[in-house]
Amino acid sequence: MRLLKLNTQVHKFDDVGEFAQEFQIGAGDFVLTHEFLYAPYMESLNLQADFKFQEHYGAGEPSNEMIDKIFADIQGKNYQRVIAIGGGTVIDIAKLFVLQDTTSALDVFEQKIPLVKDKELIVVPTTCGTGSEVTNISIAEIKEKQTKMGLAIDALYPDHAVLIPALLSGLPFQFFVTSSIDALIHACEAFVSPKANSYTDLFSSQAIELILRGYAKILEHGEAYRNEIMEDFVVASNYAGIAFGNAGVGAVHALSYPLGGKYHVPHGEANYQFFVEVFETYDRLEPTGKIKQLRELLNQVLGVTDGTYHKLSEVLDQLLVRQPLREYGMQEEEIEGFAHSVIEKQQRLLVNNYVPLSVEEMIRIYRQLF
Repeated sequence: MRLLKLNTQVHKFDDVGEFAQEFQIGAGDFVLTHEFLYAPYMESLNLQADFKFQEHYGAGEPSNEMIDKIFADIQGKNYQRVIAIGGGTVIDIAKLFVLQDTTSALDVFEQKIPLVKDKELIVVPTTCGTGSEVTNISIAEIKEKQTKMGLAIDALYPDHAVLIPALLSGLPFQFFVTSSIDALIHACEAFVSPKANSYTDLFSSQAIELILRGYAKILEHGEAYRNEIMEDFVVASNYAGIAFGNAGVGAVHALSYPLGGKYHVPHGEANYQFFVEVFETYDRLEPTGKIKQLRELLNQVLGVTDGTYHKLSEVLDQLLVRQPLREYGMQEEEIEGFAHSVIEKQQRLLVNNYVPLSVEEMIRIYRQLF
């Protein structure tokens, strides 16, 4: 059996100029980024690449409408490399542009056309959560279906992941928290996945430790202290990406997709609504397996001997307050429909659950959180 796959070369630089020089960024390169990153970090470098700004094509997380607008804008361009400099939205969108002869995001996600890679992909993350710089996964909201869809194929693996912690210095605290909690969830879901092994556990456990110990320092010293230890979070996100890229994520992500897709809840925030409840459910259904090892790891890092999830919630709720699902607009009558849509559309994720969850168990989780 395969234990670990990492197609991506990982690099780290002190600043964008060093990265641009090393990679000789210029003509023939398509760079997808944000204007608020371009102005302070790239404009003065006078790079001769073709820059596009994601926010010019739509707001929020990736959607098929947003992606199709960019497809239309770059048709006929002969790019050799695609470079993503941004958070999860930019990265997930940019991955699709390495595929040849594509014009429709829905066709890509439903795999109605041949998906052939014909460009090199370089990814520079500017949040500390997605881990997408080392995975073969792209996720987008499909507007007409009112849910999110994921595509996981080897053609989407970045060729290079570039870590530049200085790019995160201006990341607002809320985005820092939602992205890094997402990385923590990646690591925890990968740790208990049936596909986990001793190699993925190395990356998962190290990510969990770096993130939770970092949170403790931030809670002690204040929000601004995150910039002192930002490299720890960038590396932890990368570790978590390697772990879930091999072992997968499960029910936390699956249950969050209908909420995020219909009510436009940011990805990390949506995941956090389900995180503790799903893991408490796992612990109740099968407390003696891999979940026990995770519980022991969390206890060690959190400095407790019992009440693991209570303590975890206590820490995380100081950073990002959870809300009842109804506060996002969800209606009680949607609960059963959401649960059935997860069963129908998210089997790609549900196979990675620590233990199988019935539709009745999912309905219970939604009701508990409603």
